[in-house]
Formats: sequence, structure tokens, C-alpha cells
Amino acid sequence: MKGQRHLTIVIKLGSSSIVHEKTHEPLLSILSLIVETAVKLHKDGHRVIIVSSGAIAVGLRRMDVEKKPKHLPMIQALAAVGQCRLMTLWDSLFGHLRQPIAQILLTRNDIADRTQYQNAQNTFVELLNMGVIPIVNENDTLAVSEIRFGDNDTLSAITAAMVQAEYLFLMTDVDCLYDKNPRTYPDAVPIEVVHDVASLEADVSSAGSSLGTGGMLTKLVAARLATSAGVTTVIARSSNPGNIINIVRYCQSLKATRTDASSQPLTPADEDPLSRSTASLQSDILSKPPLHTRFLPDPEPIRDRSFWLLHGLAAHGTVFIDEGAHRALVSKAGLLPVGIVGVEGHFAQQEA
Repeated sequence: MKGQRHLTIVIKLGSSSIVHEKTHEPLLSILSLIVETAVKLHKDGHRVIIVSSGAIAVGLRRMDVEKKPKHLPMIQALAAVGQCRLMTLWDSLFGHLRQPIAQILLTRNDIADRTQYQNAQNTFVELLNMGVIPIVNENDTLAVSEIRFGDNDTLSAITAAMVQAEYLFLMTDVDCLYDKNPRTYPDAVPIEVVHDVASLEADVSSAGSSLGTGGMLTKLVAARLATSAGVTTVIARSSNPGNIINIVRYCQSLKATRTDASSQPLTPADEDPLSRSTASLQSDILSKPPLHTRFLPDPEPIRDRSFWLLHGLAAHGTVFIDEGAHRALVSKAGLLPVGIVGVEGHFAQQEA
């Protein structure tokens, strides 16, 4: 990837990619490959952020607890135990390659406040400028259901939007999305490119592991959030993290090819359909990437304050407006009291 512009890449790992679902032992082989991949990307000049689940799972192992409990204070206590050991594990693995890391723990409350959201943005920027790889997780020790992101897929999407990343990789136990469950239907067809998440027809029956809170459906929600902010989102297999580099190279080469093609006039050979199809076939054979599903970013992304308003705040009420006020807001004008026809709920300043 030498010679290409530097990118910001967010890599999300679920609990099942970090620890064994039954024994809760760390999957050192996968973690080591993730570390090697992140460091390679960093040495190529790219900025890397890892969103890592696994605190509760690691806590289960440390405290010899067989199953994830249902009692919230117990879960939070296990998260407190596990987060220390999880960061020690990451620091040890990255330390072998002399790569500094940092821990960032977030809850939805941290981004609901505009000032705290900006503080988090500034911290990310400074760490990345220092050459540090941030390791992000939800602060399970403090978070309750009302202020949780719900799963780290959503957290990773909001993180990617916050740092205006080019790529978000959602690593999972399958290669990509399929039109139906490949475990049940051998003829399931992989879905390689998604232009619009809302119109997607795919199998999302995978509910995630017993250790995690996500599944394929939460990844689609994350993809919708991230692509709306202009982030290319990729679902790929976590056991082959080296594929991240190949997928990034492929995507960047596609963009470069489109840019070159749009800036060059057509030649008689280009206008020949047979010539075009042959060249296209050769290109596909030479640069076919590892199997993955790629969600293309929105051509008109929502960023910065608009993204924060839409996804950072939890709605506490509803404001009903008339047609004139609607036209004014669509044209980016302000909302006047005369345009409000009704209000439901209770909310204060800086709330939605």
C-alpha cells in the first residue's frame, strides 16, 4: 500500500473472536494475527483503531465462572476484573512489536453531551497523531441498559464516524453475508457488495455467541450507521485478519481505477464491448479479493454535528411542526415557535 494516501481504519472484534466460547481461554493465535495486521497497516502509514469486546468473557475465566450471569451488578463486576486483564493481554502482544496502545472506555452518556463528544474526538485525533493504536470498549462496569450502546457493533460504527474513518471492519465467524443461512443451505450465495442496506435481502438469523450481545442483525445496523457517515463497512472472517490488508488494497485499487478511467478519454479499443469485457475479466482474475461483504458509503454523508444530533442523542420527546416549518428546516433555516403545533415528552436544553 506504499504510495497510497493514508487511511483511518477501525477494526471491531467480538468476544467470540477473542476468547473461546466454552473455556473462555484467550484465542492467542487470532489475537496475534490481529496485532500483526494492525502493526503492518500502521507501518504503511495508516491510522488504526481497534474496538474490542471481551472484558466480561475474560472476567469469567479469571473468576472461574462457567456462564455469563444475568444479575447486572455481577456482570459489571466481572467486566471490571476482565477489562484489566484484557488490556494487559493487548499491551503484551503489541509490546512484542514495540507498538504503543491506549485504552478508551465509552458509554452512550459520554457522547450524548456535545462537549464530551468533542473531547473524545480530540483524544482520538491526538492519540492517532502520536502513532498510538487506541483500544476501545464500552464501559461495562458503569453502563446500564438505559445508557448502553447495546453492542460493540454500534459502538464501532459511532467511533468510525467520530474519527471520519475510511473503513470499518466488522470481524465475525463467517466470511460474509449470504442470501440464506450457509450452515443450513449449501447453495447459499454470498453477497459481496451492498449499495443500500435498507434494500438488502440477506439471512440474519445468526444471533451471536453466548458471550456477546450482537449478531448479524446488529452488524447491519452498524453498517447503516457507518455508511451514512461516509465509511466503507466490511464484514469479514475474524480468523483470517490478514485479509483486511488485501481487502483495503483491493478497494483502494478499485477507487484508483475508477478515477483514472473517468479522467481519460475513450479510445477505439475501450469502445469495443469484447475488449472491455476481456480487460475486465483479466482485472478480476488478477485482483480478486478474499471473500467479504462490502457496504458502500453514502455519496452524501452525514458528519460532525449532524451525525451527533442524529445518533449521539437519545430522544426524550417529540416536537410536531407545520408544513411551513418543515420547508424551512429542509432548506437549512431555523425553527421558529410559530411553526410548532405540538409537543410530547419532557426534555431540557441540549436534549433531543
